[in-house]
Formats: sequence, structure tokens, C-alpha cells
Amino acid sequence: MHVRSTFVALALLAAGASVQANNLLDQLKEQAGAAVNSPGSNSSGGGSALSGLSLGGFKMPAIGSSTIGSAAGVLEYCVKNNYLGGDAASVKDKLLAKITGQKKQENDFASGAKGLLKGGDGKSLNLKGLSSKVKEKACDYVLKNATSLI
Repeated sequence: MHVRSTFVALALLAAGASVQANNLLDQLKEQAGAAVNSPGSNSSGGGSALSGLSLGGFKMPAIGSSTIGSAAGVLEYCVKNNYLGGDAASVKDKLLAKITGQKKQENDFASGAKGLLKGGDGKSLNLKGLSSKVKEKACDYVLKNATSLI
């Protein structure tokens, strides 16, 4: 009987720890979302102020001058799929004007328009497999970082 009571107590303890771990994970995800949406997250040069940010379990690629085409393409994807509005199309158009005639950047734009974000740090993220909420945050991340590249 004592062994059975001990087993039940351990099971309840494990269940409580699991709930705490899930709560901690939710808090971390919320903080990552807040970091994406916070002012001052613009980048300069080849890197990103938010490079390495984990968003919903996905590490965000660094956005910088070497990834203008990809960023513009992802903005196209985000606008087309209604994750972004407002000045996102204007930012995309200004970025496109910077890469006209640059074959690699134009190829990166085509990939970005299909939802593939390529970062200057060698990382990439395919938005197609993400939930709508994470896509929105990823699109916001790209817009905020791309705006600094204009």
C-alpha cells in the first residue's frame, strides 16, 4: 500500500511539473513576440538587432543588406496573404528598386515571395509551415528590419 501511495504522489508531482513547464514555455513565447513588436528592433548593416530571436520555436534569420531581395519577397508574401497591410507594400517596392538587375537578390525575392526567408547568417525559415499567429509575428519582424534597409 505504501508503494502505491508513493507512486500516486510521484505521478501528481510530475503532472504539476509538466504544467509549470508549459506555463514557462508560454511565457517565453510571449516574450519573444513582445521583442518582435517592440520599438528599436531595427537593424543596420548586414545583421539584425533581432537575429537569433526564437519565435514560436523557430530561430529568426538575420535580415540585413545582403538579404534585401529575400526580405522584399517575404513582404510580398505577407501582403498577398493578408498578414501585413499599411506601408508594407511601399517598403517592398523601395527594396525592389535597390536590387533591380542583381540576379542573386532577384532570385532571393522569388523565393521570399513563396514564403522562404533567407538570412545573412545562413539560416532560413519557411513561413508556409507556421501557424497564422507566428506568421504574423514573422512578417512584423521582417517589416521592422526591412524598413531600416531603405
